[in-house]
Amino acid sequence: MFDGLFGSSLKTTMVTPERALPGRSEREYALPERHAVLDAPLQWDESDGMHTLYLGLGCFWGAEKEFWRMDGVVTTAVGYQGGYTQNPSYEEVCTGLTGHTEIVKVTYDPAQVSDTDVLRAFWESHDPTQGFRQGNDVGTQYRSAVYFTSPEQESAAKSTLESFQSALEASGYGRITTEIKSASDAGEFYYAEPYHQQYLFKNPNGYCPVHSTGVACN
Repeated sequence: MFDGLFGSSLKTTMVTPERALPGRSEREYALPERHAVLDAPLQWDESDGMHTLYLGLGCFWGAEKEFWRMDGVVTTAVGYQGGYTQNPSYEEVCTGLTGHTEIVKVTYDPAQVSDTDVLRAFWESHDPTQGFRQGNDVGTQYRSAVYFTSPEQESAAKSTLESFQSALEASGYGRITTEIKSASDAGEFYYAEPYHQQYLFKNPNGYCPVHSTGVACN
């Protein structure tokens, strides 16, 4: 997850729509049908009572693992959202010229785990005060984001942000920079390439940056 792998400079300024890469009208790869760990559909039907949140917390390899291990989560997937480029490739996202951030799509059973509990795990799994970076991963594609799909999730996102902000300040951290908006306003979620899905299950010794502050979100 290092931009240098692709020879591109680190981008710490959001690209404007007119400068964004154009992308393409269709995805250029087929997705696996099943989640490699949970054996559930990778693309879950969202009309069956499950809830979905789209969460950006840095490199999506380690972030996805945090959520597939949660009780009540039925499936996860990684992808790109919040930018302008249609059906971007990973290499394009890493240039900073798509506007997208790396996202974990988390689908869960609200009878087993609440919106608030998923959001608490989100806050506790990264440092949301770093702007366009997480640790050594620098660029707009690593920005913190919550893209909600219901008014209840919006309320939970804002209330847990307030709670976590107080806890962070008490521990010497600065202001939270997390982008919070509806998934419809953030734009389409583009599934990442198959090799990114459940990457750390397929590559147990792979790069696994989880930048937790160690501060609890109560």
